[in-house]
Amino acid sequence: MRPVTALFGQRARLRWLHLILGGALFMPFWMVGTLVAGPLLDEGGMFTGGLGMQFGAYAVGLPLAAAVALFPLARPMSVAAARTLCGVPADRFADGPARGRRARARTAAWFTLHLGAGALISGATLALPPFAVAVLALPFSPGLRDTEIGRLWGLDATWLIWGAVPAGLLMLLALAAVAAATGALLARQAPRLLGPSPADRLAAAERRAAEAEARNRIARELHDSVGHALSAVTLQAGAARRTLDGDRADLEFVREALTAIEETTRRTVGELDRALGLLRRGEGAEEGVGPGLDALEALVRGAGPRVALTVGGALGSVPETLSREAYRIVQEGLTNAARHAGGAPVTVRLDARTEELEITMENPLPDRPPVTRPDGGRGLLGIDERARLLGGTAEAGPAGGVWRLAVRIPR
Repeated sequence: MRPVTALFGQRARLRWLHLILGGALFMPFWMVGTLVAGPLLDEGGMFTGGLGMQFGAYAVGLPLAAAVALFPLARPMSVAAARTLCGVPADRFADGPARGRRARARTAAWFTLHLGAGALISGATLALPPFAVAVLALPFSPGLRDTEIGRLWGLDATWLIWGAVPAGLLMLLALAAVAAATGALLARQAPRLLGPSPADRLAAAERRAAEAEARNRIARELHDSVGHALSAVTLQAGAARRTLDGDRADLEFVREALTAIEETTRRTVGELDRALGLLRRGEGAEEGVGPGLDALEALVRGAGPRVALTVGGALGSVPETLSREAYRIVQEGLTNAARHAGGAPVTVRLDARTEELEITMENPLPDRPPVTRPDGGRGLLGIDERARLLGGTAEAGPAGGVWRLAVRIPR
């Protein structure tokens, strides 16, 4: 069964179809070749000339096909056909137009090989089966043997009559074997000629690195956003509970705390939806994730009534990328204050009146040592990383009885 599968199985049939497709693509080049070879060989027209004219047109068409294969569309089209019909794993092919002289030359070689072999197999597929069927019918059709065509082809010979059936079957079998062998040859050559070049591999590596960077950025944004929201909500809920548990409940304070919780969670859910949408679409690096300084007041309001914001200059003039990073820096600073300062008042100052955006955050030092966070306290490291990526600086530490975070970033 294995030889039968090799000649007539699904893979063999698809490769045969791939060759027929190559023959169909070669037809325009062959027609142009007949216009050149016909006058040179002084033979008949496109379909009436002899074998000399047919093969002369074939020889003229091959270099024309190679020249056309140098255009950018040739490799994507060839790869699409080979992936579908050649039975070669898809990851062994390159994507996109050929980059570089060697890659274009390999594409031209493949295109010429595909179309050239496809033209020969297509011609044999059109011509040989009718002849083989006629030979198979010789023993059973005296009229066929007595026709002018039968005498011309020598179909009335006694030896051919007796051997007609095996001869016809062998012709069809030979055609299938040649087509299968040619299809296998193309399948072996496809990864070599259509596979990725060093330039393609470099482009793919850069693309993967950009995608990883975008996903890491989104993950960092989610960490900052969700971490801040949980800290703020925990702080506000705890303050409200302590107020309600006291002797005199301050309902206005509880109302403010619940409002802050509502705003914080609504804003965080919106950021989460946006980030997940970017992940699903494979984006993030170019679009950016999260709000900018235009949402700073809502952030401070959600952090609680003990956070005071002072702004100098027009924050709307801050570039978009810097605006997003500054928002995240303030957000992470508020998260650190909520986790380590135990609800102490926090002062946030932004100054956009100079060539640098200055962010200063202060809160009283806690009476007890800061609680060590399970993640190793990477908040300040994240702030420093954001500032350095934009060419700025970040300093944090105790100063005169307060904890001060000072960030300067060039605009």
